[in-house]
Amino acid sequence: MSSENRVDRSLTFEQITQFKDVFDASETSSLMQNVVTQRDVNEVALNRGIVTESVHSFSNLLDDWSVTNQARSGRCWMFAGLNMFRVESKDVLNVKEFEFSQNYLMFWDKIERANFLLEAIIETSDKSIDDRTVSWLLQRGVEDGGQWDMFVSLVKKHGVVPKTVMPETESSSNSMRMNSMLNYQYRQGAKKIRALYSRESGLEEMRASKDETLSAMYQILAIHLGSPPDRFFWQWRDKDGDFQRDGYMTPMEFADKYIVTPMDDYVCLVHDPRESSPSGKTFTIQYLGNVVDGVPIKYINVGIDVMKDIASRMIQDGKPVWMGCDTGKQMHRDLGIWDAELFDYPGVYETDFSMDKAERLEYHQTRMTHAMLFTGVDLVDGKPRRWRVENSWNDKVGDKGFCLMNDSWFAEYMFEISAPKSYLPPDILAAWEGDPIILPPWDPMGSLAG
Repeated sequence: MSSENRVDRSLTFEQITQFKDVFDASETSSLMQNVVTQRDVNEVALNRGIVTESVHSFSNLLDDWSVTNQARSGRCWMFAGLNMFRVESKDVLNVKEFEFSQNYLMFWDKIERANFLLEAIIETSDKSIDDRTVSWLLQRGVEDGGQWDMFVSLVKKHGVVPKTVMPETESSSNSMRMNSMLNYQYRQGAKKIRALYSRESGLEEMRASKDETLSAMYQILAIHLGSPPDRFFWQWRDKDGDFQRDGYMTPMEFADKYIVTPMDDYVCLVHDPRESSPSGKTFTIQYLGNVVDGVPIKYINVGIDVMKDIASRMIQDGKPVWMGCDTGKQMHRDLGIWDAELFDYPGVYETDFSMDKAERLEYHQTRMTHAMLFTGVDLVDGKPRRWRVENSWNDKVGDKGFCLMNDSWFAEYMFEISAPKSYLPPDILAAWEGDPIILPPWDPMGSLAG
């Protein structure tokens, strides 16, 4: 490379002077500098008009219960799923308030996911340690996140228990330290498996090594989360004051009796506007999952208006909607408000923020980060203008833990819902039966499991 080209690549002092001159020439930059150096930029950029118009009032409202709290863990997908089930379960139990144990499912998700990942390590043991897929598997590890189908797989295999039977622990509510111990064992186990392959050991020896790692991880989980019950004694007093008793039950028996939501009938719909993800096609993501031979991870790509219509009809029919979104964008946490224009960043910085949804996906500026429930919708002339959201961040945010999503935000940052097949248009239902396109493990549509 010539010396002239090397100079062209460098940031010059002449350019820096030009940048400074542009800043100094602005009528608002100095003012914004004075304010933002003393205050959170979101306080400065907050659109007050949107805040005053975003009143927590909805024409269709389902929730009459208290929110839950995932605390410092990434179990939103699990909380949202169990919160969805409890809507009908508390009616069967005839109680005002009820929670399933999130800690119980967390235990089984961790050990099942470790087995799932170590099987992937065995499958890729012939690849270089620098192979992108191997690198992704090792980097991802046994994390807290998950998808709808992963949630269903856990319930179908391990059942559920009331929260009183296996309550929260320090580590279920604050999982970082436990996860670091689990991932040390997982990566050490991966090293042992790959070493066995390099010595031309057989599959039997590799799986025996896997079992040793899983045993160590089970011990870590039991120490941090407690031991999951094989059976428990269940009795309660209902909201009419009547005493009820089932006696001893297994987690599967409890699930069979008190989960009445037809989970097998639900499918995942996503809105992915990238040209590489055609609408009306089904997709899956390589190495996304937790239970080996569990429910296949599969979704169908639909238009955003289709997703809105299905979610709205479900709520009007009394069904809360499990969903996934990019929660951190254009959100005021304390007020519990999402709106696509909630913060006027272009006005603060005098800078362009114009990537559309597809471009933000392609350039890693957006992805699914959080799962919650829709529990209400405000309709005007049959069209949604705002949505009610049950979050799992305790009752200190929004309206006692429930948040408001304006419809503008739905279009830009909503990515996924789970819905019964009966709500799908005929063409989407027919397309659902097609074989899915396989996307690589690092595709952003799998980010909720991270």
